[in-house]
Amino acid sequence: MLNKEHWKKRIYSILSLDSHPGHIAAGFAVGVFISFTPFFGLHTPLAIAAAFLLRLNKLTCITGAWVNTPITVVPILGVSYKLGAFLRGRPIKDLPISGGLEWHNLERYAKSLILGSSILGFFAAIIAYFLCYYLVVRFRAKDAAQAELAKEMTEVGEELE
Repeated sequence: MLNKEHWKKRIYSILSLDSHPGHIAAGFAVGVFISFTPFFGLHTPLAIAAAFLLRLNKLTCITGAWVNTPITVVPILGVSYKLGAFLRGRPIKDLPISGGLEWHNLERYAKSLILGSSILGFFAAIIAYFLCYYLVVRFRAKDAAQAELAKEMTEVGEELE
């Protein structure tokens, strides 16, 4: 189900990207925000579109969009709905998902879902940004070649080509 080696390779490839840590972290954070939206099946296309429009790293943006997995989607969806209903002044009830997670089953709860998932996604994206930035900087400090690259990027203030 979860291939540990696959994820290790993906994380290593992200941490060793030839890009500024802020650029890597921004792509990941936008992807995490997208992963919290209730538009299932559209997370990857949305991440690709956001990466192109905002000129972010495509790999990190897509990886961030996969943070919300099938294991976590139902609890996050429930919390998003309750938060959105609370903020809209509606009674707080459980989200009835007996019909499945298809949009036509969730459409009548869209306002609360989108409001709640946007707020949760925003805070998750902030946490993801700083966590990813920290991990990239820490990873580069351990590797001499990566440390030199990070030092040059910091001095120049942008990506090196």
